[in-house]
Amino acid sequence: MKILDSKGRLFGKVSILDLGAALVIFLVIVGIFLVPGKSGSSTIAQVINKPIEVDVIVRGLGVLDPESLIRQFEDTKKTNIVIRNQPAGEFGIKKVQTIPRTTLVPQQDGTVKALPDPSPQAKFYQDMIITLGGDAQVTETGAVVGQQKVKIGTLIELEGKEYNFNTSTIAVRVLK
Repeated sequence: MKILDSKGRLFGKVSILDLGAALVIFLVIVGIFLVPGKSGSSTIAQVINKPIEVDVIVRGLGVLDPESLIRQFEDTKKTNIVIRNQPAGEFGIKKVQTIPRTTLVPQQDGTVKALPDPSPQAKFYQDMIITLGGDAQVTETGAVVGQQKVKIGTLIELEGKEYNFNTSTIAVRVLK
């Protein structure tokens, strides 16, 4: 008896094409259920929520009464944040540090000093560092807030009842 007949059947009973199809189906089932890999596991289960602190810098914010804005931060102690045009929730305002506006003034001996800016419009511009605190998902690649990664350089928009302005992230700390 021949192993392969003229119609492509093994021992006259089973078609080679049917056998090949059955083998492919069997290998797919083995690949799905028996071979380990990340494709079947959920990445959400591996994410840990931890408290973080984010320092943001505000440069040249035009405001009529800077002291009133700082008092508002201290009174409400919270702000809404927007990252990459996506609302990312509410963070607490832990600390506001004002930075005095200065201008470089050359001295007679050739050195340069940073002195308070004497221009009349300088009183309407405020520089500050704001420390924000809240919870984030901490992954291998960093902190994620509202489905957006937060790293140094990330632009964060702060939004409150009477303000809305952009800041730049200068530090991210994961607390324990």
